[in-house]
Amino acid sequence: MPAGGFAVSAPSGMEFEAKITPIVIISCIMAATGGLMFGYDVGVSGGVTSMNDFLRKFFPKVYRKKNEKGLESNYCKYDNQGLQLFTSSLYLAGLTATFFASYTTRRLGRRLTMLIAGFFFIGGVIFNGAAQDLGMLIVGRLLLGCGVGFANQAVPLFLSEIAPTRIRGGLNILFQLNITIGILFANLINYGTSKIHPWGWRLSLALAGIPALLLTVGALLVVDTPNSLIERGRVDEGRAVLRRIRGTDNVNAEFDEIVQASHAARQVKHPFRNLCQRRNRPQLVIAIAMQIFQQFTGINAIMFYSPVLFNTLGFESDASLYSAVITGAVNVVSTLVSIYSVDRVGRRALLLEAGVQMFFSQVVISVVLGIKVTDHSEGLAKGWAVLVVLMVCIFVSAIAWAWGLLGLIPSETFPLETRSAGQSVTVCTNLLFTFVIAQAFLSMLCHMKYGIFAFFSAWVVIMSVFVLFFLPETKNVPIEEMTERVWKRHWFWKRFVEDAELEGLEGDDGKYGKTKEVELA
Repeated sequence: MPAGGFAVSAPSGMEFEAKITPIVIISCIMAATGGLMFGYDVGVSGGVTSMNDFLRKFFPKVYRKKNEKGLESNYCKYDNQGLQLFTSSLYLAGLTATFFASYTTRRLGRRLTMLIAGFFFIGGVIFNGAAQDLGMLIVGRLLLGCGVGFANQAVPLFLSEIAPTRIRGGLNILFQLNITIGILFANLINYGTSKIHPWGWRLSLALAGIPALLLTVGALLVVDTPNSLIERGRVDEGRAVLRRIRGTDNVNAEFDEIVQASHAARQVKHPFRNLCQRRNRPQLVIAIAMQIFQQFTGINAIMFYSPVLFNTLGFESDASLYSAVITGAVNVVSTLVSIYSVDRVGRRALLLEAGVQMFFSQVVISVVLGIKVTDHSEGLAKGWAVLVVLMVCIFVSAIAWAWGLLGLIPSETFPLETRSAGQSVTVCTNLLFTFVIAQAFLSMLCHMKYGIFAFFSAWVVIMSVFVLFFLPETKNVPIEEMTERVWKRHWFWKRFVEDAELEGLEGDDGKYGKTKEVELA
């Protein structure tokens, strides 16, 4: 297989020679199967929780509310904390696992962390597929959540470090693409297994073992990144791997840059404390804010519960699952658009356009539901139902080609000395607010009714304003050059970098020398 070659911009202004080698392609495909597993877990829960066989066995109260007309408001049929815990427990476990994953990513490497994730995924699949009671279900979801925590910590770092600069954005979006493909597969499988009684739900949960095995085998086959090897003192091995993945012996300039960055990273004994220093404030604030904003678009609520949501609006069981398949397909196609456009159009333009699109679609959905869906109505007429599905598709497409790439922005902005800690905080924040939304959405839908979409649309306005004023463009900027080319030139964030440098200079003169020594220690 021939390798296509091109040069990437080096931090020093030179040209780093790099080819798209077979080992890069294979490594990135294998690593991105972590996204496939994550996506399947996201998509499968909503379909399973709408299946009567599953509800009858584990949630009989919800089953009665769903099937006895007039017993409960349309908006409150699925309002059950245990049912929400089945979905949200995965993200609570992922949140906890993130802290351990930060250590393993830094000390054991990206590759071994992905392998650990694969083992957790396999264990979770076994418990869920064989579940006899709610306890086994929750244990299975907790194990899957640990896998999510480890995979989400390691995979974006792996992709950012192994990819040549000019295709870094596209390869990071490969992780997101596999998430959307996993969601689509889950929706398709749920549509088929819903007709298999009474064990179709078991098949849906057990088939998650396929991407789990792919991730595990992939982690055994790929090489660790040069950055990770050098960071752990395996310098000669790091140089050899760099030659392999770049397809050339001319890697001295890039190797020297990685060694210098690794040396700086080793001087930092407390990466989380260092992450909180003023000079790292821009990356930290943006990483946290964007993860919170992503969850308050409402996207994961729709991805988790789309069959449940459509069923709430009066769709029959088959129709709700079929509509979820449609939105899943739109998600995949729109992510392909993102892969093409992210390194051409840029991050900011995509995010701002998506904000307009999301706001419009959610306002329309809120108005339609407010007018046409009451507590005990029979559901939406066909024309209105088609309009709602269309608006959900417009909303999902905006997420997929813009806000879905948020895993890319933190992984490419943090410097090496705080990258593992920064990625840990990013993943931790995302999982925390994913848990909050997953645990609260069905209850919010019950109490806020159609107003929940107005709630999410208001957040879209807030996050779009934040992007407009505070998010710099990172398109085609090498990771090691972010400070010089991005943060020092931004109208707001430059003051944090300049102040930190000024304090460093004063420390050299002796005024703050003791403080500087403590920070380096």
